[in-house]
Amino acid sequence: MTYTDIRYELAERVATITLHRPDKLNAFTRLMRDELVEAFGRADADDEVRAVIVTGAGRAFCAGADLSAGAATFDYEKREGLTAGTHRDGGGMVSLRIFEMKKPVIAAVNGPAVGVGATMQLPMDMRIASSEAKFGFVFARRGIVPEACSSWFLPRVVGIGQALEWTLSGRVFDAAEAKAGGLVAKVVPPADLLPAARAYAREIAEHTSPVAVALARQMMWRMLGADHPMEAHKVDSRGIYAMGASPDVAEGIAAFKEKRAPKFPMRASADMPPFYPWWNPRQFE
Repeated sequence: MTYTDIRYELAERVATITLHRPDKLNAFTRLMRDELVEAFGRADADDEVRAVIVTGAGRAFCAGADLSAGAATFDYEKREGLTAGTHRDGGGMVSLRIFEMKKPVIAAVNGPAVGVGATMQLPMDMRIASSEAKFGFVFARRGIVPEACSSWFLPRVVGIGQALEWTLSGRVFDAAEAKAGGLVAKVVPPADLLPAARAYAREIAEHTSPVAVALARQMMWRMLGADHPMEAHKVDSRGIYAMGASPDVAEGIAAFKEKRAPKFPMRASADMPPFYPWWNPRQFE
């Protein structure tokens, strides 16, 4: 597929998705939404892809929604003829697609990331920031509410107190504060940002089972909504039982004993165990 608002590259089993409207600070559009949803689906279906990196072109990661329509930007009835029963938040569509991923997703935040530029990162599994990055959950300052499922993700990523402090004030903060608040895992010099993200992605690609990673990712995210650790015990037990006799376990143990890199034969696209998925996904009404 040919993309307009993003770029998609695959190298060393790592897909890199670059938000690509540098002259507009990579402001989010409906086209970018659609291209991101398609690109994440493409990466998820490709067994050659073991991890995904998301970054921005130019000096910004994403400056938020494209506000070129002015006051009508968020008036969906006026702009698109939609009603409350038919409208779907575009950022949420991207976040939900990321949430469903079998592949780890790493944000490499190269510059300002505000509004949807910040919230789209929340379902990603690791966030690495340039020392020049800035973040802002600025919705209250624009007269709207948090979107992209961030009222679910943000408190789970950073805790309810920190989530409220950032969203109620709507202020922009730097990468050091983002790290101190648990939003990002690392802050690195700008020149080191993509190398750091790629090093982590290659660590996954070269040393882990695709199926084990897919299961672990979904187990962690899904258990955030569980009401008792017994739910985790149930799915852990099913996973250990299903994978215990798998060819990936045999290869993982053999590679460890022989002190060599593993060559896992199972594929996330075709070899997920029979109990997967174990949840009942809710359909959007």
